[in-house]
Amino acid sequence: MDFISLALYTLCALLCIVISRVLFSMVYYQYDIRQKLKNIPQVDRFPFGSIFEQMNRPDNERTQMMLKYVEKTCKQGIFIQWFAGKAFINVYKPEYLQLILPSTVNITKGSPYVLLKPWLGNGLLLSTGKQWFHDRKLIGSTFHFSILDQFAVIVSEKAEILNKCLERKIEQDPGKAINIFPFILNAALDIICETAMGVDIRAQEVETKYSLTIHEVSELIMKRFLRPWFWIDWLYYSTSVGKQYKLALDTMHGFTQEVIRKRMVERQLQNGNKTELENEDNESDIGKRKKQVFLDLLLDLNAKDDSPLTEEELRAQVDTFMFEGHDTTAVAVNWTLFLLGNNLEHQEKVHDELEQVFGDSKTPASVKELSLLKYLDRVIKETLRIFPSVPLISRELVEDVKLDDNILPKDYTVVLPILLIHRNPEVWPDPLKFDPDRFLPENSKHRNPYAYVPFSAGPRNCVGQKFALLEEKTLLTAILRKWRVKSVKTLDTIQFGGAVILRPTEEVLVHFTPKK
Repeated sequence: MDFISLALYTLCALLCIVISRVLFSMVYYQYDIRQKLKNIPQVDRFPFGSIFEQMNRPDNERTQMMLKYVEKTCKQGIFIQWFAGKAFINVYKPEYLQLILPSTVNITKGSPYVLLKPWLGNGLLLSTGKQWFHDRKLIGSTFHFSILDQFAVIVSEKAEILNKCLERKIEQDPGKAINIFPFILNAALDIICETAMGVDIRAQEVETKYSLTIHEVSELIMKRFLRPWFWIDWLYYSTSVGKQYKLALDTMHGFTQEVIRKRMVERQLQNGNKTELENEDNESDIGKRKKQVFLDLLLDLNAKDDSPLTEEELRAQVDTFMFEGHDTTAVAVNWTLFLLGNNLEHQEKVHDELEQVFGDSKTPASVKELSLLKYLDRVIKETLRIFPSVPLISRELVEDVKLDDNILPKDYTVVLPILLIHRNPEVWPDPLKFDPDRFLPENSKHRNPYAYVPFSAGPRNCVGQKFALLEEKTLLTAILRKWRVKSVKTLDTIQFGGAVILRPTEEVLVHFTPKK
């Protein structure tokens, strides 16, 4: 046998050994799963599941596929879904969530979140262990009530601009329904930029690429997740779609870094002129001078901290809040208006409540007045039940979790599909019916608290949820004090989807009528 033949023979033998080991590993993994989790239903087959079916489907069809799993498994509230040879254990029974979400050990985000790392780094969303506990304590202190009062002024200013933009659009095409989502998205971007970073980018008046880029990146991440060969970094970034993703990331990171740099320069100048500013007595400037934005608070706390964040870590935290703080809130306001536009009797109750609290006043709503809007509170809660802004979250188990007769083993991924939790007919009778009174105290007292988790729950709940609800109420109040709304599409016909944010996948057309 010559040298070339021997080399080829050896290579083939090695290849066969590698393939055999891979196949053996896959078969053993499947056997191991079946033995450990034999009582849990599987909704699709090993090893690939529905990956090829989902790969080229639009977001709304993938979401509808997910919702159909409730029909098959709602009694158990748990199922296994296969994805590229990996088992994802979906858990949506409230009693099971109660054994997972409160854990201070199982706080590591699931493996799919790795694809967000190039964008959000080790920000609060993705960090774990000691770093997460440190960052959560540091950032959590920036969201106390006195700071929310200061943020409320900015939110009200942007809400007034939103109303003017809507008014201009309505006057251009009287009687024609308008697509509300872009308007709300720009308002939310305006709010987060000024409250998080102290920068007025005038997104509602001047077209900005930032919001479009966030949406582009979210879609690219989802496409990457559905194509496992793209999980390999060097392969992904060598493709045209990987280069597109890298370019979009550079745009967003460049924007954030420039804003942080400018803010730090402004702070140095302000500190140099501190005495002069304190001696000024121009009352019209006092409110603005006293406002502190999230980045200021973070920089102040960071300067005093024993383990201060690096410049890159600061950027990761701001990127995280920019993303989580505007996209999620925008879709919540969008869906609330859409559902009120489909349920006019409930909208009328909102208008009655607004009339009671504000009367003929044109003054922007204060935090105290917003706290009186109990029915609007329930409307927002019911909207977030039907359309949770984040449709699913996941955990990579660090230790075993016992659920009845099943033990979920460590190192496995548990998916907590909030959309299924909130639409589970075993917990929510007639789940697609819009009924804000589900959240009356007498109707909620016997309900498991983990049946409703729009902001997650336990130690990893959303740190900015109070700010998000304040923003949503302010924007909705400003719009509904001025307009009545009627939706063109219904809940049965509107298309929506997405694994990162539950967005509309078509225009959300709404008729606006001036309130008399």
